Amino acid sequence: MMDKRMTAEDVVAQLWDGMTLGIGGWGSRRKPMALVRAILRSGLKDLTVVSYGGPDVGLLASAGKIRRLVFGFVTLDTVPFDPWFNRVREAGDIEVTEYDEGVFGTGLSAAAQRLPFLPTRAGLGSDVLRFNPGLRTVQSPYTDEELLAVPALKLDASLVHLNRADARGNAQYLGPDPYFDELFALAADKCYVSTERIVDTDELASGGPVQSLLLSRAQVHGVVETPHGAHFTTAAPDYGRDEAFQRHYAAAAKDLDQWPGFVDRFLSGDEATYQAAVAEFA
Repeated sequence: MMDKRMTAEDVVAQLWDGMTLGIGGWGSRRKPMALVRAILRSGLKDLTVVSYGGPDVGLLASAGKIRRLVFGFVTLDTVPFDPWFNRVREAGDIEVTEYDEGVFGTGLSAAAQRLPFLPTRAGLGSDVLRFNPGLRTVQSPYTDEELLAVPALKLDASLVHLNRADARGNAQYLGPDPYFDELFALAADKCYVSTERIVDTDELASGGPVQSLLLSRAQVHGVVETPHGAHFTTAAPDYGRDEAFQRHYAAAAKDLDQWPGFVDRFLSGDEATYQAAVAEFA
């Protein structure tokens, strides 16, 4: 069987300027932050990012990596708004496609099923159509009901973070929710998984119920072992959100005079340097 273990830098080396990149997780929950930080250290630019957004979006926006954002929301959960996203959104520095959560999920589902679109009732009667005048409706061939036709959110690559994986790419979540990560994987030409720990395949089977085995090796092109790689978002049950650090990030992101100091302390080095700085902060 193929060994798919990689480093974060190996993953970034397979990405390219101008691509469409899906980022799994949900708000400030189980985001592949170590891979996001690796992108920050790279020269990648002009990305179309597709995300139920959290600090992944904020950090990439802070470094000017995003050209276009497709999103259902951007939030830090316990901190309602990401300051960097607010800044670039209000300034018009990035292009946006703004869906609600249901429309966003339908677009991912269409891409995962290799369909050009899927019909849904989500978004009808809302401002989704006003903000996205290019969306079309279709009539059901079985009734006279009008439905929203959501185009597929096709991804060049996706990044997700799961609790456990084996070297072949089988991957498992152990927390309360899969957060649509399987759709991000299936909607992409290539999927890269960061994980808290790479284990033997037998340990995946014994470590949780069968439904927790979210991704199979056929869907995964690379696996990166990154302990605390979702920090400062959650990776339950391994750890919760680092609320003190998240508040520190949000305060620095709001103040452009403070931001360079945050970057210098936490984002100017490699992942090991980041984790050491976080430990010192704590």
